[in-house]
Amino acid sequence: MKRHRLCYISRNYYNLTSAGNKAKTDNEDTLTEMGATNLGLHRTVNNSKILAFFLDLAGILRACLLLKKGDVLFLQYPVKKYFSFLCVISRLKGAKTISLIHDLGSFRRKKLTVEKEIRRLSHSDYIIASNENMANWLKKQGLKKNVGALGLFDYRAKSFNLSKKEAVIMNKPNVVYAGALSMRKNSFLVDLTKSLNNWNLTIIGNKKGLKGLQENPHVTYRGFLPSEEFISHIDADFGLVWDGDSLDTCSGEYGNYLRWNSPHKVSFNLRAGLPVIVWNESAVAPIIKKYGVGIAVGSLKELDGILPRLSQEDYSEMQKKARQMATRLNEGYFLKKALRIAINDL
Repeated sequence: MKRHRLCYISRNYYNLTSAGNKAKTDNEDTLTEMGATNLGLHRTVNNSKILAFFLDLAGILRACLLLKKGDVLFLQYPVKKYFSFLCVISRLKGAKTISLIHDLGSFRRKKLTVEKEIRRLSHSDYIIASNENMANWLKKQGLKKNVGALGLFDYRAKSFNLSKKEAVIMNKPNVVYAGALSMRKNSFLVDLTKSLNNWNLTIIGNKKGLKGLQENPHVTYRGFLPSEEFISHIDADFGLVWDGDSLDTCSGEYGNYLRWNSPHKVSFNLRAGLPVIVWNESAVAPIIKKYGVGIAVGSLKELDGILPRLSQEDYSEMQKKARQMATRLNEGYFLKKALRIAINDL
């Protein structure tokens, strides 16, 4: 079988700390490990919009010149301004495109109609959806191209969590919630801090961003914590991934989006060796169950009965699998697997 040259286009990033940029640069590192060729310029980090525009444009033009017949060009969708253009140029030069979806503009942000986004994605030869739920949704919306599924976004970091040499689950387990705090995204925390009694919660984020948070002996506020420090030192039993304004379900635009996307926060917590607590209607719930790396619940109120009754044996096994997953995420396991399937299907 003929070996195709796998290629990608690096670009300028405004920072390397936001979830979207972190996921994309981690994928670039995985591609490099796989022997892929960067057809663009070297990765840069600069928050000047004018400079970023010219750097990205130069990288795109360079890639178009260097792309060869038989190449496979890997794109990370959305690609600002240039996605359809790159797909067309690739086809004209006899190359194929594989596009990994990080975010869909027609879902949460409503920047595109569904019909327009499907037409845009149809320019690519193969689509890697974030997960099976998203893949099935794209097919139902009329996408005719081959569609695979990533599962979870990989997460690379320099260290591993050494805070617990042995897993010991306490009578009142400690759950950590880390992320930007706002009324639009996670106002459920206000109600949770009012009623929490049977387990402990550590909130990492700017408390001022979420008005109404209550003082509670079972709640600890820690403020901002750099991601590397979180991964290497966080001392908790579970990581919570939940969005919206309700304890009973994930609601609102952010909460409902969990039905279709694979939150980077899931990978972030698993990379720290923490089993995760997710919504049972989220797209990642089947993945968490498959690998045994957490708990899926319909309501956070269910945790009052689940967590205090969790046996040491069950928790130890869950944490062991979470730490195994941390190693996989650090090695680019999910992207490597999805790409091998995609290239084989082209």
